[in-house]
Amino acid sequence: MLSQKTRYAIRAMQHLADKYGQGPVPLAEIAQTQNIPAKFLTVILSELTRFGVVASQRGKDGGYWLGVPPIDITYGDLIRVMCGSLALVPCASRFAHETCKNCLDEKDCRTRALMLQVRDATASLLDGIRLSDPIELAPVSQDESEPG
Repeated sequence: MLSQKTRYAIRAMQHLADKYGQGPVPLAEIAQTQNIPAKFLTVILSELTRFGVVASQRGKDGGYWLGVPPIDITYGDLIRVMCGSLALVPCASRFAHETCKNCLDEKDCRTRALMLQVRDATASLLDGIRLSDPIELAPVSQDESEPG
């Protein structure tokens, strides 16, 4: 499951993509329109700035903007920046691989084999959608409101 921090980062980046080419966007605007606590947003945008996907300017006319065009940022890239990996388990991570504790040998683990397939399918989907791509909103059904 995506952390709240990652979900906020995605929303902030979508907002900046919508404003791409219009100059700096004030932090307060992003926080208010995306319903993100301003202090938390400052931390998130600082991280994204360190990775070069966001740029910033201080001062009265300052704010944040995308450091690269939205067509050059995939959702897979963004999630990797925030989470380190798309994998659901550490042994299935391509870039942050770790052996699971209290597990079978990796070559014998069917759970790992399954999670590698999930990771690959997830990466294929998220790496194919760019921040510039329109995202169609899906209707919320009653089943989606149940935990799970």
